Amino acid sequence: MKYSIKYNELSAEEFILLWETVWGQAPSLEQTRLAMEHTLFRVSIFDDDTIIAMARMIGDMGLDYYIKDVIVRPEYQGKGVGRMLINELMKFVNDNGISGTQIFVELCAMPDKIPFYEKFGFHANEAQRLKMMYQVR
Repeated sequence: MKYSIKYNELSAEEFILLWETVWGQAPSLEQTRLAMEHTLFRVSIFDDDTIIAMARMIGDMGLDYYIKDVIVRPEYQGKGVGRMLINELMKFVNDNGISGTQIFVELCAMPDKIPFYEKFGFHANEAQRLKMMYQVR
């Protein structure tokens, strides 16, 4: 299959559409617009005019990059689309990192997705991910 890849064009509306195909209720449009504006790098994949996958990179551009919101429509999973996303994200790190240095690249994955990420060299460590949903007043 031939897909098109777009960089830094992922809109809040497209983000929400994909989010809801995989994870259900998406964040608000206002929150999502702000997130897109402050994301370091966005990659989206299209099949003709239909968005089928996306991923984002956040971080400080020096020491740490964090892969966020890797989403592939269920009907496109297992077809190499996720691999395309991760390859594009790692290319971004390589193209923007300081030559000769090591950069910490992190992500959080559901247990059933860990084998996919291990193929790229990611591995779990003993740290525990802590989270909370903070209610803004």
